[in-house]
Amino acid sequence: MTAYPEPLVPPSGIAPVPRRIRAILDDRVVLDTTDAIYLWEFPPYPQYYVPLADVADGVLTDTGETKEFAHGVARVHAAGSGQAWVYDEGVAKARVRFQWDALDSWFEEDEEVFVHPRNPYARVDAVKSTRHVQVAADGLVLAESTATIIVFETGLPPRYYFPRTSVRLEHLIPSDTVTACPYKGRTSAYWSVSSVPDVAWSYDFPTAPLLPVAGHVAFFDENVDVTIDGELQDRPITPFSNRAQRPSTV
Repeated sequence: MTAYPEPLVPPSGIAPVPRRIRAILDDRVVLDTTDAIYLWEFPPYPQYYVPLADVADGVLTDTGETKEFAHGVARVHAAGSGQAWVYDEGVAKARVRFQWDALDSWFEEDEEVFVHPRNPYARVDAVKSTRHVQVAADGLVLAESTATIIVFETGLPPRYYFPRTSVRLEHLIPSDTVTACPYKGRTSAYWSVSSVPDVAWSYDFPTAPLLPVAGHVAFFDENVDVTIDGELQDRPITPFSNRAQRPSTV
C-alpha cells in the first residue's frame, strides 16, 4: 500500500461527462458536445470519448487501419496533427477518442484544460503547513521551510511547495523545460541540479484553485532527499521516478 490515496477507477471504467466539451483546431471549433463519456484507459485519469455526431465534418480521415484496445477495436483516423480512434462496437460505440495534442486546445465549459481531462474522482488541494520540510540532493540543502504549501493530489505523493526565499537558487540550474497540468496550469520555470535534470518547478500563474502555490517551488520527491520534522522520508515510486521517462505534467 502506498502512503497516499491511489486512483479509484480501473482500466475500461466509464462515467458520463456532465460538462460541455469543446476543442479547437486551426482557430475553429471542431468538436462541441454535452454528451461525452470518460473512459479510463489506465487508472490515473480518463480520456474523453465524444459522439461522432458532435465532430465537425472534414476533421477525421479514415486511414483504413484498425487498432485493438482492451475496451474494443477502433478504426484509425488522421485528425489534425495526430490520430483519432473511432469505435463501431462496445462501450464506446459511435464515439471517437482524439489524441490530446492532435487538436490545438480543449475546453471544459469555457475553461481551457491542459494535457488530459481532469479526473472527476480526484482531489487536488493546496494546504498551508508549518511542518519543518527540508530538501537535499548531492549533499546540498536545496530548500528548507516551516511555511510550505502542500499539494495533495489523488494518486500522487504530497508535493511541498516552498516560498522562493526558502530555496537556495544558487544551487539550482535554470532549465528551458515547460510542462502543463490539467489541475495547475503551465509551469513558469524549471531548475536542475548536476545529478537530476528538471528536479524543481514553479507556477507563477496557476489555476484559480491552486493560487496558493503561485511563485513557490516544488521538487520531485522521487529524486531528492526529503526530511520532514527531522525524519528522512522514503523516496516514493511513481511514473515520475524515472527521470528519462517522466510524463509531461506535474
